[in-house]
Amino acid sequence: MTERVVVKNLAALPDGPVTVSGWVETVRDQKKVQFIVLRDESGAVQLVNPATREVDPEVEGSAERVATTEAISALANGSFITVTGELKHDERVKLGGIEVKLATLEIVGEALPETPIAADSSLDKRMDWRFLDLRQPKQALIFRIQTTFEHALRQYWIDNDFIEIHTPKLMASASESRAELFEVEYFDTKAYLAQSPQFFKQMAQPAGFGKVFEVGPAFRADPSFTSRHATEFTSVDAEISWIDSHEDVMTLHEELLVAGFTAVKEKHGEQIKELFDIDLEVPSTPFPRIPLAEAKRIVAERGYEVPRADDDMDPEGERQIAAYVKETFGHEFVFLTDYASSIRPFYHMRNEEDAELTNSYDLIFNGVEISTGAQREHRVDVLIEQAKEKGLDPEELGFYLDFFRYGVPPHGGFGMGLARVLMLMLHETSIREVTYLFRGPTRLAP
Repeated sequence: MTERVVVKNLAALPDGPVTVSGWVETVRDQKKVQFIVLRDESGAVQLVNPATREVDPEVEGSAERVATTEAISALANGSFITVTGELKHDERVKLGGIEVKLATLEIVGEALPETPIAADSSLDKRMDWRFLDLRQPKQALIFRIQTTFEHALRQYWIDNDFIEIHTPKLMASASESRAELFEVEYFDTKAYLAQSPQFFKQMAQPAGFGKVFEVGPAFRADPSFTSRHATEFTSVDAEISWIDSHEDVMTLHEELLVAGFTAVKEKHGEQIKELFDIDLEVPSTPFPRIPLAEAKRIVAERGYEVPRADDDMDPEGERQIAAYVKETFGHEFVFLTDYASSIRPFYHMRNEEDAELTNSYDLIFNGVEISTGAQREHRVDVLIEQAKEKGLDPEELGFYLDFFRYGVPPHGGFGMGLARVLMLMLHETSIREVTYLFRGPTRLAP
């Protein structure tokens, strides 16, 4: 491992010899002095080299200095270099008040002179050259935020005695429905890519795990080209036993998000303000809760009639109710509750007082749905009847229904799209910006 100092740690060091490594962001090649802005994974620092253009045989090391000067003049932006030199604190230096006076230069990885993308390149073009796009501080910060956010969620779960599970992504049958399902060859039969860990996280309930979570990939064969859809995405899932209603799941959900947002604000709040111009807010609890029927009435009063033939809300309706909640409660989140059974899966528990409704919710964040949660139906006879109502064959659900034949507690949970949360947190316009390598109907590379 190269003994180098990362840029963010230079300010704490005294003046003296250091080694730094990174890529060349810019070169200013003047007659008597050369400046390089070198960036590594933690930040940028200015390197300075007194230019030596001609060899003086009477000066020791003159030939080496000329070679270094010529090498810097020929450096292409993006080249990876290692430099040794003298660290100097100087408040006149705009970039962090420090610079490194260069002594030796090693070109570790030379870049081609023409960079294929620029600041004004299209999103698709940047996705083609994602590894270069991710060098930008704003893009790199997204994934530091993601790391902090996920770690905070995991810490919450661990502190609250959850068990982490890793469910299979190859399945013998659909995990949600046969719509939007990827089919793959599997030896002498067919397999399907998991649309969610739904069945398997429910399996943990009769297994006696009590509370479980998973952060893992999920797949939807959805031909959508919207800014919020992907064919492969990271799903954040949790399931808990011994609940009284979906209210218990919502309480878990909002506490989890508060933990995540708090950690991100504490660690990255200043950088988010600098690079995204956002004052990140930690949401207050409880989040507003509005039954779907009431939400539709509110939206209609705002002048928008949801045009759907079914009982669901549409994207514009979600934006409208989010605007109402922001105006009325000053909140970026809202739970829409009590969805109609006609648009919910067979395993959602029906409302005790009105079987046309379910004990379920969608969580809307800044006008976009990021999650669905519910209390699950745990009575096998009711499950069978509800599956039949949905046109499903109980025999095809045999392995799933067996979970409920040997004792299972009342339980519920949610699945949440990680990239959607990040997109809305940072006010980005596309899920592609916050996905390391995006997969969509027309993108399988890089």
